[in-house]
Amino acid sequence: MLQGKKIVLGVSGGIAAYKAAALTSKLTQSGAVVKVIMTENAKWFVGSSTFQALSRQPVYDDTFEEQDPSGVQHIDLADWADMFVLAPATANLIGKLANGIADDMLTTTLLATEASVYIAPAMNVHMYQHASVMANLKKLDGFGFKFIEPGDGYLACGYVGKGRLEEPETIVEVLRKETDRRRQLSGRKLLITAGPTREKIDPVRYFTNPSTGKMGYALAREAAEMGAEVTLISGPVTLDTPPNVKRIDVVSARDMYESVMEHFPDQDIVIKTAAVADYRPAVTFDHKMKKKDGEWEVEMERTTDILQELGKKKTTQFLVGFAAETQNVEEYGRMKRDKKNLDAIVVNDVSEAGTGFGADENRVIWMGKEEEKLPLLSKQDVAREILDRIVREIRDL
Repeated sequence: MLQGKKIVLGVSGGIAAYKAAALTSKLTQSGAVVKVIMTENAKWFVGSSTFQALSRQPVYDDTFEEQDPSGVQHIDLADWADMFVLAPATANLIGKLANGIADDMLTTTLLATEASVYIAPAMNVHMYQHASVMANLKKLDGFGFKFIEPGDGYLACGYVGKGRLEEPETIVEVLRKETDRRRQLSGRKLLITAGPTREKIDPVRYFTNPSTGKMGYALAREAAEMGAEVTLISGPVTLDTPPNVKRIDVVSARDMYESVMEHFPDQDIVIKTAAVADYRPAVTFDHKMKKKDGEWEVEMERTTDILQELGKKKTTQFLVGFAAETQNVEEYGRMKRDKKNLDAIVVNDVSEAGTGFGADENRVIWMGKEEEKLPLLSKQDVAREILDRIVREIRDL
C-alpha cells in the first residue's frame, strides 16, 4: 500500500529521534520514497548522514540552503509530499505547529503543505499531560491533523507512563491502513450540506440558529481525504473551505433547496448536516422596520423540507440525515429516518453540555442498518466514524 508513496518525515529534537532512523528504513523497505527534514536539535541525537544512507535521499535541515537553486526547497517539498509524518513530535514542535510558527525548515514546510500530516508525539509523561500541550493537540485535531498516539512504558527520563514514541512497525502499519482508507471513496460523488440558514425579515434582521457548520466541514474534509469528489453546500459560516472540496455558499432555506436539488441527481452519497430553518417570515420588507409602540407580530410560513424531498426523489443515492434533538432522541431519530426514506440518520442530543451546535466535540447515535451509540469524540473523529459506516453499508448493498 505504501509502494511509491512520497513521504516527508519530520524529525525533531528528542531522544526518540533514534527510532526515526528505524522508521525511515522500514518505510523505504515498504516501497515509499522518504525525504527527511531534521530540526537543529534533532541533529544532537542522530546525524543527517544516517537518514541519508537509510532513505537514499537528500536530508533537509536548513531553510536557506537551497539544494536545487531552480526552486524553493520548502515549497517544493511541501508540494511533493503525499504524506507528512512527524516522528518524534516534541512538545516544542507541536506548540509551533498549533500556533502557526515557522522558524526553521521543518515548520516552514509544514505550514506550506496540503498533504495529510500524521503526528507521533514523544515526550515525558508530565509534559504530555500538561494543559498547554493538551490544548495544542486539541487545536491541531480541530485543524484536521491526525495522531499516532504515544505508547505507555519506560521513558528515557526514567518515568513510566504515556509518552513513548510508538514503535516504527506500528507507525508503518497505521500509514498503510490510512493509505487504503484514502481509496475507499475514490470515484464517488458526495454532497454535503452544512451550517445554518438565515431567513430575512428586513435588511438588518433575520431568523437563524446556532449551527457553526463544524460537523459538515469535518465530513467534507474527511470525505475528500478518502478520495471522494466532494461538493459542500454551506450556509453562512466562518470556516475555511477544506482542501479539494468544491464549496457553494447559500444563505436562505430556499437558496439551499435550489442548490441541493440542482446537484442531487448525479451524486452517490448525500449527507445533510445543515440546520435549515423550518419556518421563514411570510412577508419580508425592503426597508428597515422602525420601532413602534406595542408588540410586533411576525407571521411565519413553512419552508420546504429538503431532506424529505430528497427521500422522495432518490434513486441510487445513499441518503444520510442529521437530527438535533432535546428529548426522546432515539425515538424521534427512528421516526425521521423512516418517514423521510433515509438510508441512515445521525442523531445527537443538543441539550447535552459541550456537544452539538458550536462545540468541538459531539456524541451521536448512528442509525442505519444497525444502530450504534458512539462515545464523546471530536467532530473530526465523528466524521471518520460516520464515513466508515457509510462505506460498510454501501459495500453491503
